[in-house]
Amino acid sequence: MFDPKLLPITRKVVDIPARFLVRLGVSADQVTVAGFLIGLLAVPLLALEYYTAALVVILLNRLADGLDGAVARRTQLTDAGGFLDIVLDFIFYSAVAFGFLLAAPEQNAIAAGVLLVTFMGTGATFLAFASVAGKRGIENPAYPNKSLHYMGGLTEGFETILAFVVFCLWPQHFAVLAYVFAVACWITAITRIIAGYRTLKQPVTSGRSNV
Repeated sequence: MFDPKLLPITRKVVDIPARFLVRLGVSADQVTVAGFLIGLLAVPLLALEYYTAALVVILLNRLADGLDGAVARRTQLTDAGGFLDIVLDFIFYSAVAFGFLLAAPEQNAIAAGVLLVTFMGTGATFLAFASVAGKRGIENPAYPNKSLHYMGGLTEGFETILAFVVFCLWPQHFAVLAYVFAVACWITAITRIIAGYRTLKQPVTSGRSNV
């Protein structure tokens, strides 16, 4: 929901360290993979209930997620890099939910399971529409430099980061917080299904369209 408004600000911030990485010869894909591996450390840290440390690696992962795009814009934007970025992002999101499940199976199992199903809903609607939108040449002016068509919604990147921060700060309330976030995510998924279906039901034109 807030991503389009925050994007110009975050890009200016991450561009500074991105210049340094480019001078060192670090590629965007290397930043993506490194950030993913760092993010996966959240699983054992959450399982061991080291919530502050888990929050640190989660935030480092999200920083890397912004840095890889900044590095790519200063070197070369590629479809392969965009593909790698989004796939690892969704795996990371699910891994965080799994980490909370391991931390307190009796209290968190159902809520974490609901969150995993929810991420499947938001991820599937996002990726399915992106694949067909690319085929049809549908553009999204809010994200002109993205490799994939980004469908907006109530919960996007910023809201997901915020949810993870809240989970780590108040882990004893994870179940309730996860249910609340899941409801917001399902609002996103349902609105994407409706908007995507209506958009794709329209006849294909020779020109390119924006949504």
